[in-house]
Amino acid sequence: MIGGGPRHGTIVDRLPSGGGLDGAAGLYTVQDDEDQRYYGFDYRQIVTEGFRTVRTGERVRFHVHPDSPDRAEFVIRCDQPDPAEYYR
Repeated sequence: MIGGGPRHGTIVDRLPSGGGLDGAAGLYTVQDDEDQRYYGFDYRQIVTEGFRTVRTGERVRFHVHPDSPDRAEFVIRCDQPDPAEYYR
């Protein structure tokens, strides 16, 4: 089912895109839990305070972009990490 509200999935890949302040901004891929489809997004779609990043294996909630059914938007971590552990 494309669209229709929030979806849940797992981050399965991150590729550096060369953007951002130090050239390390990434392109991410999330696999939908329900239909196993893959959706791409970049750091601008991550909804959080501070540094926008997610790691491979993290669970997220997201929406499918209405004009690009292979793109995720409004990506939110399901389990917020402890900052001391996450940024080692």
